[in-house]
Amino acid sequence: MISRKEGFPGERTVVLPPVLVEMEEKDELCESLFITDIGYYPQAEHHHCRREEGINQYVLIYCVDGRGYYVIDGERHEVNKNQYFILPAWKTHEYGASEGGWWSIYWVHFRGACAHVYAEGASIPQTINIAVNSRISDRIDIFEEILTTLTPDPYTSSEGRDYSLGIEDMRYASSLLHHFLASMRYLGQFRRAKAPLSMRKGNEDRTIDIVEQAIHYMRENIENRITLSDVLQYIGYSQSHFSALFKKKTGQSPLFYFNRMKVEYACRLLKTTDLKVNQICYKVGIDDPLYFSRMFSKIVGMSPTKYKESYQ
Repeated sequence: MISRKEGFPGERTVVLPPVLVEMEEKDELCESLFITDIGYYPQAEHHHCRREEGINQYVLIYCVDGRGYYVIDGERHEVNKNQYFILPAWKTHEYGASEGGWWSIYWVHFRGACAHVYAEGASIPQTINIAVNSRISDRIDIFEEILTTLTPDPYTSSEGRDYSLGIEDMRYASSLLHHFLASMRYLGQFRRAKAPLSMRKGNEDRTIDIVEQAIHYMRENIENRITLSDVLQYIGYSQSHFSALFKKKTGQSPLFYFNRMKVEYACRLLKTTDLKVNQICYKVGIDDPLYFSRMFSKIVGMSPTKYKESYQ
């Protein structure tokens, strides 16, 4: 049983038809790990799902904002921002946003010969905190690439349901899924892979640039609603001292810099995806499309719609 509103504002979902799932099951590359369903629910209020007999696949839910819960074998677990869990196949389960609240989640249903390797130990909440080289935005980019690969081309059918995907698309999505799940299962290795050489070698000369770390924190929270207080708490500085340092280095206030960063991300999505403006605003942590359009126009000089048209 799945209960929710008729779609969440900004949500995106892909459910592969049985013919493509069969193709994945029989392919020598995809059979190790493949996707059946995948999606993104921003600020999903009243989201709730209960499956009495479970399903024949693993279910990963990655909470990037808000709070939720899940129940396996009668045991309840609370889930917070920057945590994920994987529900095992064929197990009775229930999950949803916290009562009276909401959560923003990336989710994927997957199975295959190697699926259990990635699910090991993840039936309890796993935390992915923001830290130096946390690479949260890199992980989200991988997910977006999977979703884009599997999304039907809206121009192939007037109803948008013409799945023109082939085995090469399935194989590429499978390969990306390995990377996405590995970024969680092997978190330390994922972070070290792009760490500065001095940190990988254990060099003790690790001078921290507070402004750079603040920008890193902003980038990792590009899809979330954060305040200057959140940034200050992360870096441990007072507002007056930090704001002076930030403006001296960047020439801008922290708030304007973060908003400009969101708009630059929105520009990239407008140029490279088929996402609608009311979907993109959620991807940059803004739940009011009108406010987003005004902020975008103020910084770019034209509306998001005009910007998208100029690139089409």
